[in-house]
This record gives sequence, C-alpha cells and structure tokens, in this order.
Amino acid sequence: MRSFTFLVNPASGGGAAPAAVVPVARILRDHGASVDVTYSPGPRAMGALVAAAVKKGDVVVSVGGDGMLSSLAGLVSAAGGTLGVVPAGRGNDFARMLGLPSDPASVAALLLDGEVRDVDLVCLTLPGGEPRLVAGSVYSGVDARAGEIVDRSQWLPRKLQYPWAALRSLATYSPARYVVSVDGVESSYDAANVVVANSAYYGSGMKIAPAAAVSDGILDVVVIEAASKLALMRSLPKVYDGGHVSLPEVTVLTGARVELRATGVRPVPVGGDGEPLGQLPPLTGAPAVVEVRPGALSVIA
Repeated sequence: MRSFTFLVNPASGGGAAPAAVVPVARILRDHGASVDVTYSPGPRAMGALVAAAVKKGDVVVSVGGDGMLSSLAGLVSAAGGTLGVVPAGRGNDFARMLGLPSDPASVAALLLDGEVRDVDLVCLTLPGGEPRLVAGSVYSGVDARAGEIVDRSQWLPRKLQYPWAALRSLATYSPARYVVSVDGVESSYDAANVVVANSAYYGSGMKIAPAAAVSDGILDVVVIEAASKLALMRSLPKVYDGGHVSLPEVTVLTGARVELRATGVRPVPVGGDGEPLGQLPPLTGAPAVVEVRPGALSVIA
C-alpha cells in the first residue's frame, strides 16, 4: 500500500486546489492509505517538505497546476522520490500530456495502483543563475508576456484566460532578433516566440509542439518568426491542434541542448510552465542554456 504526502498550492486554479484534494484524500484513506496534506508555505520550504516525505517513503503528490507540478518535479527528482499529480490548475498541460484523469475516483485509483514511469525534465540555466528544472516547456517572447497577462486576468473565467492573454500579447508584441543554437548548429531569426518543449502542450491545451514526447530524451524547439500582428492572431486557432507547424513562418528543430540569446526593443522575457523565469541574455551576452534531463522524474501515470 502506497503512502502519500499531498502538497497543495491553495492559489492554483483560482483557489480550486483545496477543494480538489478533499475527495481524493478521502478515497485513499478509505482504502487504507496513509495521507498527509500540507498547504504550500512557499517555495523556500518546499525542499525540506519533499525531502522529508521521500525519506519516509511517501509518494509526493502535487495538487495544483503546471507551476506547482514543475516546482516539485525537480525537488522530487533530486530526492529520488516518486511524484503523483492531482490536476487542479488553470492549464494542467503536463497532466494532459501524461493522459492523467481529473475526476477524484479515477485520480485516486491511479495513485493507488498506477504504474510508475520515468519521464524527461528540462533544465534552464540563465547566465549567472542557478539551474531550474521545468517539466513541460521553456518559452520566450510573446508567450512569456502572455503568461504575465494571465496572472493579471483572474477576473475572467479560467477557460478564457489563456486565449485572452495570447491575443493581448500578440496585439502589443514587437519581434526580437534571436540566435538559437541546437546541438551546436546556430541559426538566427527575427521571431515573435521561441519555445523549447518537452511536452506537446502548453497554454491550457495549445498543442505547440505536436511531435514532442516526454520520454524520448529530445527537446522540440518551435520558432515562430515575425509576421504581422493580424496574421499571428489569425493563426492562433491552429495552435490548438498543432496545425501551425505547417505554416511557412514556423520552424521546428530537435536536439538535446539549446542555447538562446535575443535582443529586442525591450528585454525578452522567458518563462516555464506558467511561471516567469527572467529574461533572455542579449546577443552580445553569454547564452541561456536549455538541456534535456532524460528519465529524470519518476511519476505515477
């Protein structure tokens, strides 16, 4: 019988996470499992909580969205533990990629008896910074600005927040000059957006990298070159089924190590799994490095 430590982000999904954990925890306890529930006291305390849970043999369960899952993934990986997931955020894109259920009975059944599989993680290192592990994708440009807008769009229904943010960011975007190196092969682009993806999905169901797989040891790099604002807005629906990759302004590359630099009218933001991670270095600086960590995370899926 597995035992569990649930770590809950109370802000996830506009406050939906605390309600999501109750029925799942109840079903697990009814089946005789040990369940501890802790509401996240903040990122600085998460490492100690994860280490303690893994030391006593618990599965660490992320209750929240992609940001919560991503923040726990690296900690669980470093501690040699196993991650479980209760999807309760706005996007739940990594859970979507893994094919995880969302109804409480199915979530509980999976946690109790589901197989443990090893999946890749993404490591971003900005110049002078510490490595940051991300589960789904690292993105820069328009999409990073959209992530910032989502955080200010709590007044909208959850299903509308990402589409609204995408349109707002496209309406105000200006392209940047990128230098992108994939496994040592360097190319330059005037681009709106560059995504380095482990998972096919981001932005609450957008299929940004349709060929991506979380256990192939490869990153999919999606470069969306500069186009008119109207053209980018018109092409936005294609992202939901992956049809955008056939557009002439979209380039898809694959590799294990990606280096990024960009210079624009203003600094180019970079984010990962719904969280702001900083800014890309300019063309004159040392690059940001994104690498795949094959099989780094054990997850029940």
